[in-house]
Amino acid sequence: MQLTQHFALAEFTRSDTARRLGIDNTPTRHHLANLHVLAAKLEEVRALFGCPLIITSGYRSPALNAAVDGSATSSHCEGLAADFHVPAFGPDQAVAQAIADSALEFDQLIFEQARTHWVHLGVGDRMRREVLSWRSGRGYQRGIVRIA
Repeated sequence: MQLTQHFALAEFTRSDTARRLGIDNTPTRHHLANLHVLAAKLEEVRALFGCPLIITSGYRSPALNAAVDGSATSSHCEGLAADFHVPAFGPDQAVAQAIADSALEFDQLIFEQARTHWVHLGVGDRMRREVLSWRSGRGYQRGIVRIA
């Protein structure tokens, strides 16, 4: 199922963890409606960069979220957040900074850092334009920064 011109539902529900553990990651109708909103926002992000995004995490069922040790309040569980890369544009930190510097509306933008990096974008009823960086074991910091 195509959610928008450039994004298919499968991109938001694909999960190696779910497949490996036999977890059903099928969104409900409510979550599917949210995924349409999220995909529309990611179309705006794609237009900003003029090149494709690679989604690494989208919707997470409660079981999948628990399996990946996700936050109990994660917007992924509502179908309102995605993690992604824009390799044709550049490093994830530069991607996050470009989104932060743009006029795009969003709820949360996070430059996430663990063994690898990725960009997290959340949408919803509140569009706070909250810009953060996060590093495993270090927590959150305001702005787009590399956390040592």
